[in-house]
Amino acid sequence: MHDRIAIVTGGIGGLGVAICTALAAAGCRVVAADLAGREDRIAAFRASVADLGDRIRFEPVDVADFDDCARLIGRVERDLGPIGILVNGAGITRDATLRKMDRAHWDAVLTVNLDGVFSMCRHLVGPMCDRGHGRIINISSVNGQTGQFGQTNYAAAKAGMHGFTMSLAREVARKGVTVNSISPGYCRTDLVMTIPEDIRRDIVARIPVGRIGEPSDIARVVAFLAADDAGFITGANIPVNGGYFMDF
Repeated sequence: MHDRIAIVTGGIGGLGVAICTALAAAGCRVVAADLAGREDRIAAFRASVADLGDRIRFEPVDVADFDDCARLIGRVERDLGPIGILVNGAGITRDATLRKMDRAHWDAVLTVNLDGVFSMCRHLVGPMCDRGHGRIINISSVNGQTGQFGQTNYAAAKAGMHGFTMSLAREVARKGVTVNSISPGYCRTDLVMTIPEDIRRDIVARIPVGRIGEPSDIARVVAFLAADDAGFITGANIPVNGGYFMDF
């Protein structure tokens, strides 16, 4: 992976920072792509990766905007070179039971969490195939496998992400491009840590390893799938959840 160019969408979030750091540590030059206009979060991100020097940089993108994804890719290729690794990690939640869910909440989640994967892949998969190498890793969720109360929109997007993964993997397998998804369980992110403590205790009690995940647990698997010698793994969904959901 030495000096391969990687883009991580949702790159300044809890999982995103860990993924960017793991890829940089493996030798990549990494672009953390995320929404602009959140200067406090961007500054905190830059401070957290300062010891990696120029191995990680921030670039703004709105993955809900097909053309903005193209502009991001154009900037990165102009400044750094061909993109060899794409991690689709951008995602949002707008939770409500279906009886109370606004159409706007459905559209927002599907547009960011699923359409964003299409947009980034659509712009990158052709050049990857032309070069004979590429790694695409989509960050799904355990809730895309099990469903979750109040998350019909989120679970549909995350389940759809893996269907997309398998289909695209079949299309590009002979071109040297692999496409895989990872389904994290409950991890120590800002979103999960806002869950009331008593509910978090109940969640941990149902995780066989006895703890919630760390962002580094997910990042380690991303780095594994992104490696040059991971070319025989494609179309897979890897659950990283401490045994929370075991598919018999």
